[in-house]
Amino acid sequence: MGMSAGGGPNAPMSEINITPLVDVMLVLLIIFMITAPMMDDKGVELDLPKAEAKPMEVDESKLVMTIDKERRVFLGETQIPHAKLEEALGANERLQREGELYLKADKDIPYGFVVQVMAIVKKSGIPKLGMVTDPEEQKWPPPEEEPQQNKEQ
Repeated sequence: MGMSAGGGPNAPMSEINITPLVDVMLVLLIIFMITAPMMDDKGVELDLPKAEAKPMEVDESKLVMTIDKERRVFLGETQIPHAKLEEALGANERLQREGELYLKADKDIPYGFVVQVMAIVKKSGIPKLGMVTDPEEQKWPPPEEEPQQNKEQ
């Protein structure tokens, strides 16, 4: 003998149909899979060296941009006004052909100014930007100071 809920053939169904729910969930999953890579924030791309890395040899034949203490920008030996930097980088045939530039900045320059110059370089279409540093000047982490001992007599 089987159990019956009764009601006959025209009675409402008491079970939940999950097929439409599964369809909606699959559509949402596909939408998220497509849009997730587009949500990635774009910024200035840098390949940061590891702490154990050996110093990189600078190719002397490449063009070098220098920023001195007075925030003057030089492309090679030529000083370029900050307002015309993007135009000068875009018009430099050698730089556009090679697509690589080295940046030397004085250690006392504010970080924000260097980042602005790097953004202008990237905006002008230069895909590779190397930063030149002097590893002997600054040791990281700084040496720890000797703890002072209390000498009470």
